Amino acid sequence: MKIKIIKNAKEEMEFQLESLTIAELLRFYLNEDSSVNFAAWKREHITEKPIMLLKTKGKTPKKALNDAISAATKDLDKIESDFKKLK
Repeated sequence: MKIKIIKNAKEEMEFQLESLTIAELLRFYLNEDSSVNFAAWKREHITEKPIMLLKTKGKTPKKALNDAISAATKDLDKIESDFKKLK
């Protein structure tokens, strides 16, 4: 997954993602974090890549993003494990 950092400040980060699916997944997990004040994505046109804005309080945006990715990965690994048990 490629992330292009557009803006990186102490409590705010703006970055571009490759996929709308990844943007929505990250938005969900970021908003589960109590230190995240705001996480949303936008795109100016349907042909453009989504841009996400992340605002935090008490945690750096990079740490919040890493935590969200870890939580998503953990949940997806659990789903994969449960699915394999069904065979």
